[in-house]
Amino acid sequence: MNSASEAKAQPSFDLDRFLHAERARVEVALEAALGRVLPRLDAALRGPVRQGVTTGGKRLRPILCVEAWRASAVEAQAADAAAGETAGEAGDEAIYAVAASLELVHAYSLMHDDLPSMDNAPLRRGLPTPHMTWGEEATTLGGAALIPAAGLEVWEASGRMNLPDPDRRELLRTLARAAGAGGMVGGQALDLEGEGRALGLEELDALHRAKTGALLTASLRMGALAARAPVSRLAALEAYGRAIGLAFQVADDILDATASAEALGKNPSDATLDKSTYVRHLGVEGARAEARKLVAEAIEALADGGVASPALVALARYVVERDR
Repeated sequence: MNSASEAKAQPSFDLDRFLHAERARVEVALEAALGRVLPRLDAALRGPVRQGVTTGGKRLRPILCVEAWRASAVEAQAADAAAGETAGEAGDEAIYAVAASLELVHAYSLMHDDLPSMDNAPLRRGLPTPHMTWGEEATTLGGAALIPAAGLEVWEASGRMNLPDPDRRELLRTLARAAGAGGMVGGQALDLEGEGRALGLEELDALHRAKTGALLTASLRMGALAARAPVSRLAALEAYGRAIGLAFQVADDILDATASAEALGKNPSDATLDKSTYVRHLGVEGARAEARKLVAEAIEALADGGVASPALVALARYVVERDR
């Protein structure tokens, strides 16, 4: 199907309205999560954690999680009903709590990325970064505390959904793998090792599939797991997640090369840090073509898996069309 016929076949979808509504619900869930997390932390860590979690952002990961759950829940609930089972309290509050856990892990990654020992960034989203306000030690410890805190949020929320314990453990494993040495933590280590060194495209892909792609893919998988989706649905959503995870990073590299620090609200740039990027390898236009190719792969994965979600299609395009 060519792009013109695809556009005609897709129903109209108001992405701006969708994102506005979903971000508002995610913010509510994050405040509720912080209400549970902060009292468990040492008082010195509460400031950097609150700042790291609440200074805005796209909230893409929790939104993807909730939408994957929505796209899978109807089919899973119908199967349960046919088998005479009940899915439990699979309500909005609980799935948004599961989704918020992903943003807690994402917040940790940004808090650590901005530290003097990594990117030494004074600004994020146009505001001082947590270590500039609260110091390096408190920010390091607070960011690290968010990973186990996110795991506890997943465990408690999945219990409120009355999911079977094997499903709850798989949700927790999915989050832990995406956050740990095979995901974000490992990706951050590769990022540090790659500074000042020319990485090949395969090395660059491996870095970003871990640092950026792992948590994006986990977002889709966790939403589908929470809906008790069949294996075929899980596979389709994971393939979609892997494609948009890499597309997201390619788009970030394009923005880093073409937009001002003021427009992006962050500093320093990847060029200043002497990092390998997709723009360095492919040029701006080549990187844009690669991002479009990855988005097409993501949308094709949804179609092949029978996932009917205009929101996920629109979000895939948003990943590469955003301006920050």
